Amino acid sequence: MRSLLPFLCLFSVWTKGAGASDPDLPFMEYLDQDHLVCLKWGFDNPQGIITFKLVVNTTGWVGLGFSSDGEMTGSDIVMGGVGPSGSYFRDYHAVGDSMPVLDEQQSYTLLSLTERDGQTIMTFQRSIQTCDHEDSPITDTPIKIIYAFGTTDTLGYHGHRRGAKEVNLLNYVARPSSTNLTYLNVTMDNVTVPENHTYYHCKVMKFQNLDPNTTYYIYQIEPVIENPDIVHHMLLYRCPSFVTETYDKPCFMGDMGDVCFEAVAAWAVGGGVFELPENVGIPVGGADSDTLYRLEIHYNNPNNEAGRRDSSGLRLHYTVQRRKYDGGILTTGVNPHTSLSYNIPPKATQFHTYGMCNTSLFSQLMNPVPDLHVFAGMLHTHLAGRKVRVGHYRNGTQIDFLLVNENYNFGLQQSVSLGKIKTIKLGDEIAVECTYNTTDRTNVTRMGLATTDEMCLAFLLYYPAIKITNCVSNPNTSMSEDAPTSDQDPIAAQESFLKDLPQILFASDDENNSSFNQKGTVRKMMKTPTVTCHKTSAASGLGASRIMNLAGIILLLLWIAVM
Repeated sequence: MRSLLPFLCLFSVWTKGAGASDPDLPFMEYLDQDHLVCLKWGFDNPQGIITFKLVVNTTGWVGLGFSSDGEMTGSDIVMGGVGPSGSYFRDYHAVGDSMPVLDEQQSYTLLSLTERDGQTIMTFQRSIQTCDHEDSPITDTPIKIIYAFGTTDTLGYHGHRRGAKEVNLLNYVARPSSTNLTYLNVTMDNVTVPENHTYYHCKVMKFQNLDPNTTYYIYQIEPVIENPDIVHHMLLYRCPSFVTETYDKPCFMGDMGDVCFEAVAAWAVGGGVFELPENVGIPVGGADSDTLYRLEIHYNNPNNEAGRRDSSGLRLHYTVQRRKYDGGILTTGVNPHTSLSYNIPPKATQFHTYGMCNTSLFSQLMNPVPDLHVFAGMLHTHLAGRKVRVGHYRNGTQIDFLLVNENYNFGLQQSVSLGKIKTIKLGDEIAVECTYNTTDRTNVTRMGLATTDEMCLAFLLYYPAIKITNCVSNPNTSMSEDAPTSDQDPIAAQESFLKDLPQILFASDDENNSSFNQKGTVRKMMKTPTVTCHKTSAASGLGASRIMNLAGIILLLLWIAVM
């Protein structure tokens, strides 16, 4: 029975007992890696009612919540189940890692709650904006969804039966399930992880068993994690044509493969499977069958354990059917590949860094430059990161945010769909702002590769793919690393000093050609937009909708009878 359970959420779409085809719930995500917790949802408009169906492999209680950081404290939670005396369902909020507190205002409306084939199926609604301070707002930016369940109907500690996943509920791109099981495994070969806190291992390789007369289109990227406690992030890069030697050794030792920086796939801790839109694929093979690729894995071994071995990597699912667009990844943010003197002071509650991309540099490397249509992205900092925002500018004025995460969680990094396509035109600028908290540190934090160093990056997934791979910047600190002494608060002074310095703008292509501008500036970034709260009761809205629909049907039947 257990082997069939991951398919029951999909199967429920087709069976009458689980709600027919669920035409009003077009979106679906498994919240766990074992496909035992399935969430479906749908909404009419971003200001109205949102409906959820939670399907969990248990006959005990189930819970779903919305959290700012993926943790329980401060989260908005609903819990329910089917007990000996019937169904139960309540709206709660968590004030700590303990039993949640019942909300004064019950903002969620239960539509149905059943047990079937060893599963609990709970369907409920709420207003997208409830105006209840004990509820979490749902916006068009990603939100951390937490879940937990028990084996009985006694509400209590969930143990290991819990998890979190970041999902963009209002800007979600639905994708069909694929039965294509053809894939490439790109993994390490039993690497010995040394007794270091931070270790980068690189494997430069050629994809095996590809027909040189066939182009393959990657449509899904799946992590294969052997040791989740030490694998921090993985990057797969395509190498320039002049890189011809394979190797399997520590990274950044002066080898030719160090110049491979055309990102093909990216994964970081907390991420899961990512699937490209139906019309986009990343091409490999064909005329480029001899191209080499570099798999880079960052191992984070804080306990300096000895004797750890690892064969993690990526599984690239592909099709030979031509996709309409070739997809690419553009790396933006603060230049991570330079010996950058960038001092982030200790004891800072908020310290902002900025990386700029000016797409005008692209025309120095290729011509013409098409519009780039961004459909997803992945944000990346290390342990001190708290917020990441990616601003989009045209003619010197900000026109939008490409990505915003106001509650960045180091343990929940994943590629996120934008939901709607955002277009970058030649001459547009992209600013990546990272906010750090160093209140627990006594020494300066540097930009660098170690987990205790910092990064500030945004990987933008777009189409059509062009030869540009990186568009980053760093402040020109060659004259001075630190702000001059003044009466200003030293932390604020250091932030202003780095922001006001000329930015060295840098862009590079797939053959490692580059273009520079040493007089870049950091643009002013607008405040993050907020959603206006509308006082609407989910329960009353649902009741009114049902009454109106019923009245309309009765009037129609009477009209037909009279005619």
